[in-house]
Amino acid sequence: MATLTPTLPIIEDEIRIKKQPPYAVIVINDDIHTFEYVINCFQKVFGYNLQKSGQLAMRIHTEGRAIVWTGSLEVAELKKNQIEGMGPDHKALKKCDFPLGVELEPLC
Repeated sequence: MATLTPTLPIIEDEIRIKKQPPYAVIVINDDIHTFEYVINCFQKVFGYNLQKSGQLAMRIHTEGRAIVWTGSLEVAELKKNQIEGMGPDHKALKKCDFPLGVELEPLC
């Protein structure tokens, strides 16, 4: 004869897993960094091709900022750090000793 084991009711709130919102990596326009630098940065950090990198660089230039990548917070932070770690733009007309301006924002 099988013995019955009492079960506890499942409370819905206990099994809900709160999902993190996706995050956007946003690059801010400046008048210092060259298009070549920005395009090269996007190719290295995101693996984008020349066309997509150029389109994003133009959007940043004309709109003042653009979302260049979206995903989890952890990866967005990594991408931000990689952009900031690209070093100075040695081809800039003015002295440039700072990285591209980059921000993270939740998408919800």
